[in-house]
Amino acid sequence: MMAYESASKPTFYFIGVTTGKSSIMKVFPRWAEHLGLGDVAMRGVDFIPHDTPERYREMAAFLKSDPLSLGALVTTHKLDLYEACRDQFDEIDLLATMMAETSCLSKRDGKLICHAKDPISSGLSLDGFLPDNHFANTGAEVFSMGAGGSTIALTWHLMQASRGTNRPSRIVVSNRSQPRLDHIRSIHDALDSDIPVEYVLAPTADENDAILATMKPGSLIINATGLGKDAPGSPLSHAAQFPDKGIVWELNYRGDLVFLDQANAQSQERSLQVEDGWTYFIHGWTQVIAEVFNVAIPTSGPGFDEIAAIAAKATGRA
Repeated sequence: MMAYESASKPTFYFIGVTTGKSSIMKVFPRWAEHLGLGDVAMRGVDFIPHDTPERYREMAAFLKSDPLSLGALVTTHKLDLYEACRDQFDEIDLLATMMAETSCLSKRDGKLICHAKDPISSGLSLDGFLPDNHFANTGAEVFSMGAGGSTIALTWHLMQASRGTNRPSRIVVSNRSQPRLDHIRSIHDALDSDIPVEYVLAPTADENDAILATMKPGSLIINATGLGKDAPGSPLSHAAQFPDKGIVWELNYRGDLVFLDQANAQSQERSLQVEDGWTYFIHGWTQVIAEVFNVAIPTSGPGFDEIAAIAAKATGRA
């Protein structure tokens, strides 16, 4: 059993795997000052991936009962924490119910509220770097490695009928274990989309390489596995060949980022557009901070640019 110390001032939690290494530890105090949040603290709480339900439930119970603990951002454990703690939440928002995951826990009037912010933050990030009408103009496909919360959110965003013809012609999701593939398939089935989706059990890099070789030119290729951040390596081997004019998205922004290196090594030869997870990091955090602290944070324009610049300066990325 973990011992949680009551917060002595308003405190925001980061539930992850290696939280102490995250740039947010440097960025949050500067954002808090910029947003006028007052004297607030951030605490990281590390769990191993797929930790025991009891440990997740201890955290949720503490968060709910401790007066000055305001809420949390959840990464890596979005599906597991939701499954373990669903009955502890007083309210669950519509997206969290649909996705069966939580990336944000907030409190209002003593109630612990579960939110899924990833569909919003991943959508803002994707639409920020995709060329206008990319899928409509190219007929490109999507291959996302990893079937966790991030892939659920971003494929949900891309499959929305409101996007009209600007949707992938095919989506392929791979994962090292079958249960996650079954879960994402159930969510996609509920969407009743006409986009063909393939769910491929791919425990090795060679199997992902084989899928990659089938993707059309211009396709969006995503590392949503956590490899390169939570664990070393890449879901692809060094023999993998990205599609010509592909858009390659590494969801991580820190770590050894082997996948990003693999894409950059081919970027000139194959005319790739290569993106890391920095803007996703900013949208992901600001969406949760806005919810937990009940403040308005812009998602584009000069206000968002200033938020991004503060983060870049705090981390030496500027």
